[in-house]
Amino acid sequence: MLTLHVAFLLLVVGTDVFFGWLSVVNVQYGASEVRDRREWVDERLAVADVDELLDYQRAKTGFSLLQSAIGLVVLLGVLYTGAFADVVEAVDALDPNVPIVDATLVEGVVLVVVGALALQAFSAPFDAFDTFVVEELFGFNNQTPRLWVRDKFVGAAITVVLVTALAFPILWAIQAFPTYWWAVGVALYLAFAVVMQVLLPRVVMPLFYDFDPIDEGELRDAIDDVFDRAGFECEQIYEMDASRRSSHSNAFFSGFGKTKRVVLFDTLVDQMSIPEVQSVLAHELAHWKRSHIWKQLLASTVPIALTLAALWWLTTQPWLYAMFGVTGSVESTPAAGLLLGLLWVGPLNQLLSPLTNKLSLAHEREADTFAVDVMNDGQPMVGALAALASENLSNPFPHPLYEAFHYDHPPIPERMQYIEAYAAEHLTSDTTPGSDRTATVD
Repeated sequence: MLTLHVAFLLLVVGTDVFFGWLSVVNVQYGASEVRDRREWVDERLAVADVDELLDYQRAKTGFSLLQSAIGLVVLLGVLYTGAFADVVEAVDALDPNVPIVDATLVEGVVLVVVGALALQAFSAPFDAFDTFVVEELFGFNNQTPRLWVRDKFVGAAITVVLVTALAFPILWAIQAFPTYWWAVGVALYLAFAVVMQVLLPRVVMPLFYDFDPIDEGELRDAIDDVFDRAGFECEQIYEMDASRRSSHSNAFFSGFGKTKRVVLFDTLVDQMSIPEVQSVLAHELAHWKRSHIWKQLLASTVPIALTLAALWWLTTQPWLYAMFGVTGSVESTPAAGLLLGLLWVGPLNQLLSPLTNKLSLAHEREADTFAVDVMNDGQPMVGALAALASENLSNPFPHPLYEAFHYDHPPIPERMQYIEAYAAEHLTSDTTPGSDRTATVD
């Protein structure tokens, strides 16, 4: 058993230390590159205050490291003091009398929900400090304490619903198909991901944000122009009041068929010119036109299947429960086995993230070139990226190793260079931005 504990600590603590070290190296590397390329940053990104950008990166990274360290101490404390085993025992003692539903299933769902809510409760003070101290200090926070508290309660309610919706069928599958439940889990993941494409922007996010249809005006005309040139049809275009909470900006596309929806943050609309907004929209449309959403969904089944298969094996091992004093097995306490198994599988998935990021990186480059083709000009997309970097105080020069583990989008300077090279090579010289004809591609 000692060997197992050593292996567990090396995996969990070692992974945390590695990523902490990587975060520190990333900040140092980024600061050095910004100073060495100060002229380029001033000219291309138009950052108002480079020192503020560097301070923001240091503050965010330092606070993240503190939260991670405290989280690790709390996790090990919960495991090695026997607190986790006590919670499992307490939940098992509930003995719920629910008609039709097996008591073990109900107890398992309760344990998973309690675990999810405990994580939210732990992160709440850190989130409050990040929002009202760090983000406030750098001028990003627009949220009131009352709104923040309201969001936390709503978020907790949503967590209960979604975790229950996932945990119940998986725990049922463990009972019904003890050898192949992981395969059922993959199917459930696919179904859940597809359903959330529709529910997230239409049911969940409206609980936090207001979505105003963009039906007319200069912005709607610009959007329709992009749609026409991209060969895209979508009537549901919304502006989201993200500025109620933060001045950070973004845009996204979700849904499929008649449920397609395009959402622009009001901060993005305010911070960018119309051509830049058009280019960002064209980029988002590319993820649908090039089937990136479905490709990534299907590709994600591979790591999900491996994760669930690993959990299947781990939950059948008696030592997984005995390590932390949990009385039971996969038959009697499947939820406890899943939670303990995730502690082993989670760090391994983190270490494999460079492999899972590769497809996303390729899709982002393809979406950037699609935006250039639609706009018949690379400069609007370049300007949009520069605005995102400047307004969000992003680190323009991440350390290559940090980038490999954490970035599913290429760094902004690399994207700008790639777009400009692509535009110079592929765009025709006899068309102008905004024309009905898109660029000719070799």
